Amino acid sequence: MTEQDIADAVETPTDATGVETADEGGQDGEGRDEADIAADYIEELLDICDLDGDIEIEERAGRVYLSVTDEGGALRVLSKPDTVSALQELTRIAVQAETGEFSRLILDVGGSRDARAGELQRLVDTAVERIEAGATSAALPPMSSYERKLVHDLVAEKGFHSESEGEGRDRHTVVTR
Repeated sequence: MTEQDIADAVETPTDATGVETADEGGQDGEGRDEADIAADYIEELLDICDLDGDIEIEERAGRVYLSVTDEGGALRVLSKPDTVSALQELTRIAVQAETGEFSRLILDVGGSRDARAGELQRLVDTAVERIEAGATSAALPPMSSYERKLVHDLVAEKGFHSESEGEGRDRHTVVTR
């Protein structure tokens, strides 16, 4: 198939009068979606920082997950948990500014989310051990709503109960039998 055959096979969007219209972001006039906006934002940030990275986009349960990876470890400077959280919030704001809708995307830089999930698993294991040793409950340190959700899932897998307590930055999870 030649380039002309491909061009002929693709319909060009037209308005009601049959005049060709511009195709915004490749979405047939619908505008760009959350994943594309977020990926472009992160790509620009990497360019500004003069860092190389590969961006992978995945959608799970209606939520966009962006993973930024590299081969040489150059993203190490951006993969600290507080930095990733800040970048995630900035990316969400960029998406909201363009779409007008709240974004719930999750950003992972250099495997930081997997590393944090491992830390959360160890925290849950320790809490469960304390309860099995006779404690009535075990409180975990404050964490983000996303991390608390992961903890609730991990606790449930172990057959225990958990609830979030506290307000704002002090919100944490308490594990019980």
